[in-house]
Amino acid sequence: MWGLPNIREASSMYKRMPSREREHAIVADNAGNLDMEYLENGKVQETTNPSWRLSLPHVLVATISSFLFGYHLGVVNETLESISLDLGFGGNTLAEGLVVSICLGGAFLGSLFSGSIADGVGRRRAFQLSAFPMIVGASLSATTKSLEGMLLGRFLVGTGMGLGPPVASLYVTEISPSFVRGTYGSFIQIATCLGLMASLLIGIPAKETVGWWRVCFWLSLIPSSMLALAMEFCAESPYWLFKKGRPVEAEAEFEKLLGEFHTKSAIAEVSKSDRGDDMETVHLTELLYGRHFKVVFIGSILFALQQLSGINAVFYFSSTVFRGAGVPSNLANICIGIANLSGSIVAMLLMDKLGRKVLLLGSFFGMAFAMALQVTAASSYIPSSGELYLSVGGMLLFVFTFASGAGPVPGLLLPEIFPGRIRAKAMAVCMSVHWVIVRSRILSFNFIMVVNFFVGLLFLRLLEQLGPQILYSVFTISCLTAVVFVKKNVVETKGKSLQEIEIALLPLD
Repeated sequence: MWGLPNIREASSMYKRMPSREREHAIVADNAGNLDMEYLENGKVQETTNPSWRLSLPHVLVATISSFLFGYHLGVVNETLESISLDLGFGGNTLAEGLVVSICLGGAFLGSLFSGSIADGVGRRRAFQLSAFPMIVGASLSATTKSLEGMLLGRFLVGTGMGLGPPVASLYVTEISPSFVRGTYGSFIQIATCLGLMASLLIGIPAKETVGWWRVCFWLSLIPSSMLALAMEFCAESPYWLFKKGRPVEAEAEFEKLLGEFHTKSAIAEVSKSDRGDDMETVHLTELLYGRHFKVVFIGSILFALQQLSGINAVFYFSSTVFRGAGVPSNLANICIGIANLSGSIVAMLLMDKLGRKVLLLGSFFGMAFAMALQVTAASSYIPSSGELYLSVGGMLLFVFTFASGAGPVPGLLLPEIFPGRIRAKAMAVCMSVHWVIVRSRILSFNFIMVVNFFVGLLFLRLLEQLGPQILYSVFTISCLTAVVFVKKNVVETKGKSLQEIEIALLPLD
């Protein structure tokens, strides 16, 4: 009612002011307790960001899906040997690889349909749908007496794992204030890390206690049920509501997430990027060959390079690799969990300060250096004591640098750069790369990128056939390739609203 400009206009004005005047103009209250301040000329300006406290509970509930993602990735790490002995396929490395990787086949299907589900029923209902197969699949895995039952249970869990991560990235990006969007996006990686650590710690008694691996699967039902129930009380994405032609409900959700003073400006921002075609169906050909091809291509390659770095080989079979270096598996897994959590915390602290691109570059370069240490450790010229330190140190450094950039950034960056109209389906396409195979058409050349499914299925056999030196050299090259790709193609989105990013990257034709 006082003719207040929106947040972006106020922010732009402050950037043009001399630093001393800006210090007098801006209120030092980043928590959003005050929403206006008098300038020296007596005018009133909206100066603060929305309160981060309003959206935080909704973000925390959404990250339960990421916790489950991490838990189910790591639940077979400590328990795989016990599972194979109890179900009668001990010593069969192919069957063990299938138990690990079959959930990734389910994840491919889940991620493939995640965009249609999220756009069709909304983000909240999509979370609840992702929890259902994880509950059923974990129950089946916990009660099975055969390899076939275990594979079916893991496949069902995988469908929920594939649906959850892209929806979590969408939801957190769409409900977070821009000034903490990077920090909140890092919560996804931290939750994944905590899930991994929980599965490793809970799985420790599996080797001494008969049937303990069944308890590990049963315990996953607790967070799955919490996710399904808590989502009933969370806000729906206002961007999805606006896209569906429900602006009144979108405004109500913005008020719940941002506060009353920032609701009108948020609705105005969403309206700016509305080209009137949001209700039209998004076809796959439009993502692969149309004007959206560039951003979808960047997203797909970024996820492929993330997986080709070798990170899932580290997570899935860290116990085996460390055991070969003479390190007890329990200690190794705890150290990896700490390194993962520490890197995730670093990313959370720096995401909205240094920006997404800087973290990606530093992360991939650090991962390349860490893998180079692994290559050196595998050399016949290194004494056994030096091999131990280089192997363990390189593995821990690799996990730390991954968690500080390459892990959390892609899942946050891609929903930011995708226009609202294609955001859900484009994320589905890119997350499918995260799981199995993507064919990309570049300058008339077709190439195949083999990612998570085959890494999980074939890593042990590759390690046996190629040897660690060659395999880790391939991972090193992948990380260096990622550095070059990020430098040339990734744009910075730090501190920008989703509408500012969309208008900048995809101007009207």
